[in-house]
Order: sequence, then structure tokens, then C-alpha cells
Amino acid sequence: MKKFSFSMLFIFVAVLVSTAQKSELLVKSSDKGLYLEHKVQPKESFYALGRMYNIDYKIIASFNSVDYNKGLFIDQKLRIPLTADNFVQTGNKGTPVYYKVKDKESLTSISQKNNNVSASNLRWWNNLATNEVKSDNKLIVGFIQSTVMKSITIAGKPNNESDITKQKTEPAKENKEEAPKNPAINETDLTKGNTNDSDVKSEKVKPVVTKEDVKPAVVIQEVKTNTIDQGYFSTHFKQQIKTKPAEKDETVTAGIFKTTSGWEDAKYYLLIDKVDPGTIIKIINPTNNKAIFAKVLGEMSGIRQNSGLDVRISNAAASALDIKEDNKFIVKINY
Repeated sequence: MKKFSFSMLFIFVAVLVSTAQKSELLVKSSDKGLYLEHKVQPKESFYALGRMYNIDYKIIASFNSVDYNKGLFIDQKLRIPLTADNFVQTGNKGTPVYYKVKDKESLTSISQKNNNVSASNLRWWNNLATNEVKSDNKLIVGFIQSTVMKSITIAGKPNNESDITKQKTEPAKENKEEAPKNPAINETDLTKGNTNDSDVKSEKVKPVVTKEDVKPAVVIQEVKTNTIDQGYFSTHFKQQIKTKPAEKDETVTAGIFKTTSGWEDAKYYLLIDKVDPGTIIKIINPTNNKAIFAKVLGEMSGIRQNSGLDVRISNAAASALDIKEDNKFIVKINY
């Protein structure tokens, strides 16, 4: 009877797949400071967002004045705070955060609105030859330090203010016409060709740096290994194999069961026959080699819905492994 009641609890299978942030990260501001706006996707949780944006999920909840114990709903809009822990405005590496330029704004005003970020860094990151900016352009104002989102590296180095001043003043000098310095030479003599090299000293022309001469900054796309939290039970597995070495390494057909566990605390579970409850099993997604550790809750035999499956893993475990199939899929287990 207990086995039947337990199995009925997990009769439905989760179908939704977690979706990562794909759009550009646009910075916004409030009386609490700078933040990003995030639209909640299926299967996302406070814990998952905290991992994505490299910030404690409790801080996200507090910033939005919501209770993290109540979970999230699809399409809910959250403000993700940009703090010293997850947001940098120096260097040249990370997930870029953009600011959309408003009408009549200058690089100075943009700097002031974004934590007084260095103007030389703004020119560097955005390949600006001058301090001029155009309305509706998107400028990089810093970088999120995330182990989940894609990172870029911007080549080169910051332009000093003196370089910008030089570029502004030199063209003006070049266009300025000067009267002949030799008083013996007049306009008539010049038209007649009565001058020689000794009469007129040629003026050396300094090279002028124009926007066309400035080479675009080289952006190196850096694809990071998508590091994943392997779960609460990872240390338990290490302790387990000290007393009972892992002997079984199998490839099995798996499905998903729905549970509220694991989304916030990374406690993953599975159902499997002929394995003692409480045993910790390492589960690997062979398509991407991501691995998590899950605790055995009980058996799954005798239930028609489990026909053709060797194991069922919790929906939070499937999300951590980036499982996209909704009915059957292959995983490797080790215990």
C-alpha cells in the first residue's frame, strides 16, 4: 500500500525545458541601483537565476520584495541587481551589459549614470574614436561575471583622453591656410612659377588620425564550459564510495517525475529498482557530459507508466543535466 501511494505521487512527467537568457543584457537603474530585467522562462527558479547571474538568489528575492519560498511563474519579470560581486566595469572580459543611448546624451553623462565608469573604458569596449555617441546606440558599460552565460574578450587597450584631444585638434591645424612667410614672394610670383626650393620652405604635414584609420576592436568569442552545480548530494557520494566503492557503470533508459525538490536546494532524486533507498547515484547526460548526484527514493516497478524505463529522475535533476527530451532519454549511472 505504501509503495502504491508513493508511486502515485510521481505519476505525471514534467515536459518543460529550462531556457537561458538569450537577448542582450540592457542595464536599467532605480533608487536601489543598477539592475537587469529578466523574464522568467519555463522551469527557471530563484536558485537557477542566482547561478546564471552569479548572485545569491535571496538577494534577487529581496531586491524584488518577494518571498523566494513561493517560487516563480512563467513570464514573471524580475529585477536582477548588479553588484560588486557579479558586475565589473574594468578589464575586457565577461558577458557584456549594454546601455541604450538616449537623445542628446554624452559619454560623460552615460558614465555618470553607470557608476561613473571610466570614459576611456567606454571608448575601448565600444571602439569609439571620439567621445561622440549617437542616440539609440547600445554601448557596453560593464560585464557580468557568469559561469553559465557566454563570455567575450575585447582586444586592445583603453584610449587616453590626450589621444582623443589630439585627434580633434590636428585636423583643424591641417585645414588652416597660412600666408607665405617670405615677404619677397607674392601671389603673382607663385602663379608665374618664379619661386624655387630655396625661396619657399616646405612645411611638413603631420599624419592625421581619422575614424577610418582606427581599426575595429577585435572581439574574441570565448565559449565557456557550462559549469553546472552537481547537487547537494555530491559530497555524500564521495563519502559513500569510501566505504562502498562504485562497481556499476550502466547506460539506461530514463524518464522524469515531477517534484518541487531540487529547484532551490539542488537536492536531486531518482527512482530505480533493486537499489536501496538512500543510495547516492551519479547520473551523466552522455550528450554533453554534465553530471549530477541524486538520492534513491524507492522503486518504480509495478506501475504501467514506467514500462520501458529503467529509472526516473526528478525534473530538477533533468533541468540541471540540460535534458531536452520529455518522454524517454538515455543517461549513464554510476554507483
